[in-house]
Amino acid sequence: MATINDVATKAGVSTATASRALNGKSTVDPALASRVLAAAAELGYQPNGPARNLRRQETAVLALIISDVENPFFTSIARGVEDVAQAEGYSVVLCNSDESPEKERRYIDVAIQERVAGVVLSPTGTTTTVDLLTARRTPLVAVDRALPSAAADMVLVDTRSAAEQATTHLITQGYERIGCVTGPAGIPTANDRLAGYKDALRAAKRRTTAKLVRRSEYRADGAYEATIDLLNSPERPDALLVANSTMAIGVLEALSTMDLRMGEDVGVVAFDDAPWAPLVNPPLSVVSQPAYDIGKVAAQLLLARIADSTLPYTTTTLSATLIPRGSSTR
Repeated sequence: MATINDVATKAGVSTATASRALNGKSTVDPALASRVLAAAAELGYQPNGPARNLRRQETAVLALIISDVENPFFTSIARGVEDVAQAEGYSVVLCNSDESPEKERRYIDVAIQERVAGVVLSPTGTTTTVDLLTARRTPLVAVDRALPSAAADMVLVDTRSAAEQATTHLITQGYERIGCVTGPAGIPTANDRLAGYKDALRAAKRRTTAKLVRRSEYRADGAYEATIDLLNSPERPDALLVANSTMAIGVLEALSTMDLRMGEDVGVVAFDDAPWAPLVNPPLSVVSQPAYDIGKVAAQLLLARIADSTLPYTTTTLSATLIPRGSSTR
């Protein structure tokens, strides 16, 4: 069995530095800490259980790292996590990565330094690295976006099928040129919603063309520019599938700028049932995702893993629901 001396030798640092790094001390240079953790993982180093618990003194705090705190979808996830955590005596620290891998990595570092009991993470993309968490065996649950290669539980939504259902709805309503405004390439949810959109077109024997697709950041301003570009194109769409409610705001602004009426000139279906969606005129058709349930299930899985780290890793996939309203029905 590897010892801390073996880890120190492998990493090329002193035993004291190795000990501080393995215990998450912020006084250790991040580069050295990464070397120590990599060496520990490679050697299969296992600290003494009781002594390790005494040293680490983990707090009854969970870190929740979400992609966009302004998006109601993620705030609903946060509420689900908090309700379960509070009932079990845990507090939740909310961190907003702002879709930035750099911010996400800094918050992961903080979670380690503060010895949180576990982390719920909405990854910024498939390139998200959680090696520091897994090296320290910090319990982790990924939500909304998968971490295919990570040792973690996951709670996802089948958004590809939901996007297919929403696009099929637009087809059955008689729309001929259906466009898609989705998120950046590399983000699984953006790719899945685009794939579902294409699935529906192919099933209806409609052609798929890049001319009717635009990508932007998951932001209102990006969606605004993308929609203006689409509506000014030679093949102007008469309906749009929009990847989330924040982007939908930009889409509605673009329609207003071009003096086009939603539901009459352009049909619209957007992901996520934001509180304002039924209040616009006409009310916005949506794909409602079970955001609160995502947070609730994620917290339950995280607390179960904190209690028993030997549990098998699971992926829970929830379903979304199409809610047709006036913006897409004829």
